[in-house]
Amino acid sequence: MARFNSNEDVGAEGRALGEALSALRRERGLSQAEAGQRIGMTSQGWGLYEAGKRPGLFRPDVQRRLTGALDATPEDLALLIGAAPAPQPKPSVDGLQARGRAFEAAPVSKRRLQLSTDDLAPWAAAGTVLEYAPGRWPRRDQGCVIEMDDGSLRARLYVRSDEAELVVRGAGALLTIERIPRAQARAVSAVVARLDE
Repeated sequence: MARFNSNEDVGAEGRALGEALSALRRERGLSQAEAGQRIGMTSQGWGLYEAGKRPGLFRPDVQRRLTGALDATPEDLALLIGAAPAPQPKPSVDGLQARGRAFEAAPVSKRRLQLSTDDLAPWAAAGTVLEYAPGRWPRRDQGCVIEMDDGSLRARLYVRSDEAELVVRGAGALLTIERIPRAQARAVSAVVARLDE
């Protein structure tokens, strides 16, 4: 089990544990909400563990519970921490200093797709323009645009996913469930706006 040694190491080790937990979750193809739901936790609660802001993250029983939701073990978590680069030594500084801020890349520009069928009616009819954000994972019952491995785009309502398949609605009617193998889906993007013409 990962443990900490001193008070000043708590923040760095907590962040390292959280980053390892986040990496495990992403490897499994789960959102924070899906992972949290598996153990009766909100996505916000799960996010606090991934940010290293919950001191319980160091407890073995909590690590077993969190990694169990990801079909992993605390040992998998420890291996990811060991694979992380060693923290940089703190330089000796005289006077006042501020911790640096991590650079956040510019948001990906949104893209648009115009529907040509009424497959998603009444949610969106033919002629509706869907604005979607590449890289943003959809929530349950939110619209999504799936880029297939052949380059085609499919507009659907997201239901759930696992490591093997995406489960969506909207292939012919909103009541029809469609299962798309993950190997056939190149990217899944959340719809952020419906623009009716």
